Amino acid sequence: MRNRPAELIAAAVFCCLGQCAGAQDARLIGQFTWKSEIEGHGGYSGIEVSADGQGFTVISDRGTIVQGTFKRVNGEVVGVSEPSWLRLSPAEGTELRPFHQDAEGLAIRKDGRIFISFEQYHRVWTYSAPDSEAAWLPRHGDFADMQNNSSLEALAVASDGTLYTLPERSGRLRRPFPVYRYRNGDWDQPFDLPRRGAFLAVGADIGPDGRFYLLERELRSPFGLASRVRSFDIAGAEPVDEREHFTSRVRAHDNLEGLAVWRDDTGAIRLTMISDNNFNWFQRTEFVEYALDQ
Repeated sequence: MRNRPAELIAAAVFCCLGQCAGAQDARLIGQFTWKSEIEGHGGYSGIEVSADGQGFTVISDRGTIVQGTFKRVNGEVVGVSEPSWLRLSPAEGTELRPFHQDAEGLAIRKDGRIFISFEQYHRVWTYSAPDSEAAWLPRHGDFADMQNNSSLEALAVASDGTLYTLPERSGRLRRPFPVYRYRNGDWDQPFDLPRRGAFLAVGADIGPDGRFYLLERELRSPFGLASRVRSFDIAGAEPVDEREHFTSRVRAHDNLEGLAVWRDDTGAIRLTMISDNNFNWFQRTEFVEYALDQ
């Protein structure tokens, strides 16, 4: 998603009202800037990480999917090895033109099936493998009327295969984010997530603990971004037990948009995130990891 000046005004107002601070129960493990000479590198908005924390898959705003392996030292990412870049294939009878290629949310089911949400032309496509042809999922009736460049930014899949998505914007500062659920071949809208301040939803994942994790971003100045991760228990009819895990200070990280949640070999929950550099020279592509206190 491209950042817009209008967001800065609302963000500044809420910051002045003291809506930017929060509890911290996550600690920064590390951050690594990923550089590559491959054409099209950057613009990554969605990420999934393998259960052992070694492999990763990311998608970009320009319709590519990249898979690679982390190089880790004492559990911290220090490099990337053997990445493979592929152009996403469109569904039969369609083209992946610029208006259709803005891939934002990524979720990979336990059997390896890939789901990708797109904004601009608001939809979810599914792939049996990174190099396979896309197949359509039905569209919820609300998708067509979502705001351009602010729709299905986040996507997550539960252990039972249930898919969840939500738009980046709720429509108003005090309106909650509607969550859409896909199961048994159909979408419904079972619950909302409360909106806190001027943060916008940009990434999501279902953790190994079954909780719904939400990555959010707030613009506080032309070059000042803050990130936040909250989680919710969604086992019942309504989300409960809201937890705020961290809120970063301005410019601590770049434009974090993708979130993957997994458990490391110490038993701790890890939050692995990737930034979207918007293909700008003054931004960077970085992996950022936090661990939740046990």
